[in-house]
Formats: sequence, structure tokens, C-alpha cells
Amino acid sequence: MSNLRIQSTHDLERLRRQLQSQAHQIQTKVYICMTGCRALGALAVAEALREKLAQFGMEKTVQVVETGCIGICAQAPVMVIEPQGFLYGGVKPEDLDEIIPQTLQQGKPIDRLCVKHDGAAVPVLKDIPFYQKQKKLVLENCGRLDPRKIEDAIEKGAYVAAVNGLHHRKPEDIIEQVIAAGLRGRGGAGFSTGVKWDLCRKAPGNEKYVICNADEGDPGAFMDRALLEGDPHRVVEGMIIAAFAIGAHHGFVYVRAEYPIAVDHVNIAIGQAREYGLLGENIAGSGFAFDIVVRMGAGAFVCGEETALIASLEGKRGMPNPRPPYPAQKGYRGKPTNINNVETFANVPLIMQMGAPEYSTIGTEKSKGTKIFALAGKVNNTGLVEVPMGTTLGEIVFEIGGGIPGAKPFKAAQMGGPSGGCIPAQFLEHPIDYDTVEKMGAIMGSGGLIVMDEETCMVDVARYFIDFCQAESCGKCTPCREGTKKLLEILQTICDGKGTEDDLQTLQVLGTYIKRTSLCGLGQTAPNPVLSTLKNFRVEYEEHIRNHKCRAGVCRELLHYQIIDTCTGCGVCKRKCPVDAITGEKKQLHVIDQHLCIKCGLCFDVCKFDAIIR
Repeated sequence: MSNLRIQSTHDLERLRRQLQSQAHQIQTKVYICMTGCRALGALAVAEALREKLAQFGMEKTVQVVETGCIGICAQAPVMVIEPQGFLYGGVKPEDLDEIIPQTLQQGKPIDRLCVKHDGAAVPVLKDIPFYQKQKKLVLENCGRLDPRKIEDAIEKGAYVAAVNGLHHRKPEDIIEQVIAAGLRGRGGAGFSTGVKWDLCRKAPGNEKYVICNADEGDPGAFMDRALLEGDPHRVVEGMIIAAFAIGAHHGFVYVRAEYPIAVDHVNIAIGQAREYGLLGENIAGSGFAFDIVVRMGAGAFVCGEETALIASLEGKRGMPNPRPPYPAQKGYRGKPTNINNVETFANVPLIMQMGAPEYSTIGTEKSKGTKIFALAGKVNNTGLVEVPMGTTLGEIVFEIGGGIPGAKPFKAAQMGGPSGGCIPAQFLEHPIDYDTVEKMGAIMGSGGLIVMDEETCMVDVARYFIDFCQAESCGKCTPCREGTKKLLEILQTICDGKGTEDDLQTLQVLGTYIKRTSLCGLGQTAPNPVLSTLKNFRVEYEEHIRNHKCRAGVCRELLHYQIIDTCTGCGVCKRKCPVDAITGEKKQLHVIDQHLCIKCGLCFDVCKFDAIIR
């Protein structure tokens, strides 16, 4: 089938029907996540399953599909079995001796492998609370196709919107549709995607470029990676539509080299699209030419900023340039350039398929569609989540995420990565959309969402993210280069118990100054974690300074371990202490020598009698 070159919408629809007919002939399919789950043994599971199916003579009746992220990463490795819709988590090769006869042959679930809710097994994916509150549009095919096979994507409807657009729509109409849909950029401040395209189309010059920004560098974020790994053809299709709309014939996917699976899958997708006539000259017989090249970044966080990314593409050091002119006016090689992130492009085919009126019914008045979040940190159900804009933070953390491990209190959520802010518990019932999040002192960013509990020190969190931003600063402008360094020094002083009251005012003033005067988005947003924690958790700063106390027990210099009267003299802490700082006779109260103690906390962790306090 790879010899077929699509020349019309009719060709594509005929191929799609043929592929759907073939897909329906296979009754049982086993989808195994082979992206994030690969690190936990998914490859071994898939290989063992194929071997055992051959032994049972079932290799022609059961199809094993190595797929992208299924979403519920906390259960990795994850397997979904159709047509029943069973989801199994933590699957090991030895579990197959039970899965094949009981599930694949008899159609019965295995409770011990199912997700648990309130102590009961929930076999079917659609019944699992993690999925019930979600609305999977962009991620609808992730975990449901082999991302290395274009046939799987076409069977699910890939490239229909692009080919129809090339044959039956005018570029101006497509831009109007994207504007009317209300799509805002999913990678940063949320600028109107259609308006951005319109500016680029109207910019003078015949040579224009489209760039997909896949330089996802936020700690804890993996939305773009998951899309490229799990459904790369959706992103390629979005780029084709964008290129046609603005009049570009060359495109780039700029992806960090630390994403080898994503790089591999998007290269495969581009190559397959060329073979089918969906990229290159005369796409699908439309007369429009467009092709894509993958470029790998070396991991510089600042290259997520548009002008720094362009500099890197041009072979220069990745450093930002003043704006204006904006990339839409003067970008790659001085030509008009449109840059959107992965998730933004992945939304475009949806808008073309659904139509702007239907798409715009999803979300809030000013934030349309869905948003993908990488849910991580102190939450039971970590994973990839897609919800309508306007879903509350509480719904994401407690209904989808399953709450905090050990039923501990929710403290905050870091949203927007190092450039975002910490949202406290009082905002749990507030909707998550661009404008509301900004009012809460954070930014939507690309969608990283790190949950924190009472064992998190907010001063240390601010220090960590400023340390990250300071290390990733390109050094071009003084406010970011020197300002973030000074912020880090002050925060470290406070964490060490040597801060003063004046430091709080300095952090506020300096942070505000850095935001106003830095050259690019990195410096303009770097102080956000400091300013948001100062605003919402000022009492913790004051405790560090006035009381030399870290309530979360994180800042080592402020810790003072002491053994109290409930000590039974079991000697476990004494044996575990790496520096022999604990003394005492068996069944007698033990003592910690504060001069020898290195404050590692090991004694606190191993004591079963709560006899050590800090």
C-alpha cells in the first residue's frame, strides 16, 4: 500500500474505508504503551506476548499494537484490551500466562491487574475516574494506534482535514476559521493562533516558513513529547494546514535531542507522508508544495523562546533578539515565519473537522477547546490529562488525579513550569483558563502541573525554579543574567537560616524589575515562582527568617533532630546513622550528638515509634 500516492480527497477517503474494513476484521487488539512505559518493561511484555500468542496459535486473531501514551502513567506499564476495553496496569511478562487464557480467550478481567477505586477493581477504561472527567480530542488517538504506521492514522481520519482544505478552501477562509474557533497558542501566553497566522500571511515576501516548537524543557512536562510519540501525523497535518494558510513551502520541527522516541516517530511520520504524497511537491494533487525537516536542539531551555529557537535553527547560538520585529514579520533567514508549539498544531485538524462553531462551544468565553496537562508530583494518578478549558484545579487534582498520596492535605500546584507560579489551595475551585490562571499569579504555559503537599517547602520550591532559570539564562541581558543570580543568592540565604526581613522586600522589588526589563520570555517570567510564593506563602518565608524553622523539614540547615521520651532504645536509628552521631544503651533513651549530626534525616525516616522530631 506504500506505493499509493494520494491525488485527491476521493483517493484518501477510499483508502480510509479500505483500512477501516481491514481493521474491523481483527476482533481482538492489545494496545501496549511503548513510550513512557518502555522504561518500566513494556518492550519485554510486548515481545513475550507475541511469543506466547504464537505458541497458542493466536497470532492471527490477536493484534499487538505498540502505541503511545495511554495516559495513566502511574499504572505503567499499561495495556488496553479491545473490544472489552479492559485496562491493566503494572503488567509483567509473567502475567501473560493468566491474561491469555482468562482475558484473551474467555473475555474475563483479572481484578489484580485492574485500576482500583475505593478498594474495588475497575476493569473497563471508560469507567475509571481518571478518564471520566477528561475530554480527549487532541489525544483521542494516542494509545489507539501505532504511531509508526501511517495506515493506522489514516484509518482514524488523519489528513482528511488537510486534503479537504487544500482542495476546497482558500487560505484566508482557513485563517478566519481558526480565529473564529478561538484557538490560542498552547505553548506560552496564549496569543490568538489565527491572528498570528494572518500577520504572517500578510507580511511582504514570497518565501515564508512554518516552525513547530517541540523544545519542551519545563521540568515535569511531557505533553508535546507524548503527542509526537503517540500521534505524530496529527501534528504534521496541522503544519500542512498552517503552511497552506500563510503561504509557506518549508517547515521545521525543532525538537530536543533528549526525546529520541519522539524524534524517531516524527521522522518516520514525515517519511511516510512523503511516500503517500501528503508532503512534498503537489500534495494530494492540490498543486501545493510543502515539506518538513526535523532539527534537534541541544537542550537549551531558552530555545523554547521564538527568536532564540530561530537563531539556533540558523546555526547560531540560541539567544533571543528584541521584538519587534516579530518572527511573523522577520523570522528564519529574515523571512516571515510562523511558530506554534506541538499542541497548537494538533488542534488545527480538529477545528477543520468540527468547524469553528462546534469547537468554540468547548471551554470558556476567552479560552476555547481543551488543554493537555502533564500531571505530576504528589498526586496518586500521575499522567497525561486532557480537559476542557475551565475545568477546576480541584477536579484535575482530586477527581482525575485521585488526590494526594496518604490523603495528605493539598498545599499548592506549580503551573507553567519554571516560568509559572504556585497556586495555593484557596484556588482549587477556580477554573483553569488563560485569564484566570494569570490572575492567580501563574501562567498556563505549555501545561506542566506539579502537585505539592504539606511536605513541600515553598521557599525551597522558589529556590529550585530560580536555580533552574538562572542556569538556563543565555546571559544576553543584564536583568535576567544578574537579577536571577541575585534572587538565587537571597533564596539560598533564607533556606540556610541566614535571611533577614529586608530580604523579602528585595525579592519583591528585584523580581518585579526583572519581569519588566528582561529581553525575552525566560527573564520576564523567571521571577514568577518567587513572587507567587511570596504572595501566597509569605508566612513560610517569615518562619525561615524569624524562627529559623522549615515547617516541611526540607531546608537542611534549619533542621534539628532530637530523640524524645517515646524512644524504646531499639537501636535502629543508631545502626543506620552514617556518622555514628547517635549513642545509647539498648532499651534506653538514645541521644543525638548535634556536632556530629549531618542532618541527613535517615534516623527520622527509620524510626517506627515517632521518637525523633525535627
